Amino acid sequence: MNTQITQNPNIYKTDAQFPQNTSDDEIDLRELFAVIWRGKWLIIAITAIFTIGAVVYAIMQPNIYKSEALLAPASEEQGGGLSALASQFGGLASLAGVNLSSKKGVDKTELAIEVLKSRHFISEFILKHDIMPDLMAAKKWDRESDKIIYDEDDYLFETNTWIRDVKAPFKPEPSMQEAYRVFSKMIAVNSAKDTGMVTISIEHVSPTIAKQWVTWLIQDINKVMKERDVTEAQRSTEFLNRQIALTNVADIKTVLYKLIEEQAKTIMFAEVRDEYVFKTIDPAIAPEEKAKPKRVLIGILGLILGGMLGFILVLIRHFSKK
Repeated sequence: MNTQITQNPNIYKTDAQFPQNTSDDEIDLRELFAVIWRGKWLIIAITAIFTIGAVVYAIMQPNIYKSEALLAPASEEQGGGLSALASQFGGLASLAGVNLSSKKGVDKTELAIEVLKSRHFISEFILKHDIMPDLMAAKKWDRESDKIIYDEDDYLFETNTWIRDVKAPFKPEPSMQEAYRVFSKMIAVNSAKDTGMVTISIEHVSPTIAKQWVTWLIQDINKVMKERDVTEAQRSTEFLNRQIALTNVADIKTVLYKLIEEQAKTIMFAEVRDEYVFKTIDPAIAPEEKAKPKRVLIGILGLILGGMLGFILVLIRHFSKK
């Protein structure tokens, strides 16, 4: 009996630990709220600093305007003629050294988009239209005069002089590689897979310049692709004429003459169409409202980030002391 009496208190003592742990958890939670309450002024101060900083940053950012145009791929009349010739006279043409393979190559629209985004095309575009100052030194846009205000620490508009203070390998006058990187961030070319429509957009501090650049881009890419096809057709015609002079087989000559006719069609279509690759469905306009920055969103993000950092610092300071 004495043994049982001695063991029972130990059992009760072990069971009593569970409510004690629950009580400890409640105390820890209360302590956490107490720590946060004691550090409320630090949290408020950090949140206010981050919020004010975010608002100041958002206000200092210039308005960016986005102009875009909707384009449709132009029809390709030449493809059907060459495919028909390939199916009828592919064997005879190969005897004359002419390949009429019907395998589909790169789509002309996809090729034009890649050319449009290429370093060579953009560099030629910048040089042709002399847009380096508007690209690299534009600070903000004056709505009243519709003129660009340039950063005087980088560029003097009156003397057309670059005075940037940069480290090697960069020079005061921006290189074409720098200009290409900046321009690549301003331009966006998107193709809808379901409809094939292409959208070209430019973001700039001036809505007028954004519109003008989109218009120039469409004109230049159509011109470049037209010149490429015309040059290729002219070279093909010269080659086919040489092949005609080298063969005496009437059937082969017939095929070669038909190929020359197809090349002549290519040149004709190129000459009569200004919109050679892309047809403008919805032209670019000068937008009235800015596209960015989203100043309200920047302020809210600063508020959230400051509040989170304040809570973390208060908790770290408390637990490091313990």
